[in-house]
Amino acid sequence: MSIANILKDTRTHMEKAVEGTRHEFSSIRSGKASPSMLDTVRVEMYGSAMTMNQVATVSAPEPRLLIVTPFDKGQIKVVEKAIREAELGLDPVTQGAVIRVPLPSMNEQRRKDLVKIIHKLAEEGKISVRHWRTEARDKFKKLDGVSEDDVKHAEKDLQKLHDDSIAKIDAAVKGKEAEIMEV
Repeated sequence: MSIANILKDTRTHMEKAVEGTRHEFSSIRSGKASPSMLDTVRVEMYGSAMTMNQVATVSAPEPRLLIVTPFDKGQIKVVEKAIREAELGLDPVTQGAVIRVPLPSMNEQRRKDLVKIIHKLAEEGKISVRHWRTEARDKFKKLDGVSEDDVKHAEKDLQKLHDDSIAKIDAAVKGKEAEIMEV
């Protein structure tokens, strides 16, 4: 494996970490209902954890309401429990074959709580980026037939890649924070 290949793989992994963080942000609500808000909810079904879109359809017929329709009507209580325990501050209510998820009004405290969640998700993304930087450094050290100067230059490139990825996450945090705090 060459330095260029290691950097290319690391760039790919770091970009995925940044995109993953942005995707997590999309599940945090900022005023109006969106079906993607429940994308991060995991449902324990049939012996494995599944994403919400694998077990139900989610729609937003009104700005302050989500409707969740499980594919398997017998699992409606499991889906409802997963939504309640997802730490999204939602209180689902089962009505027949559907789960109604009314969105609480956004008060100042709720906005601050959501900002804390955003910062926690951002930190997880940054940890992932740092992990890939460490992985790449370890691979550089294991390379044979490469001069120390080449490794030093590669580490500088790696650090720039790391800093750029962290900056993208920080920018996404600022944007989402502004969106949440907007009244």
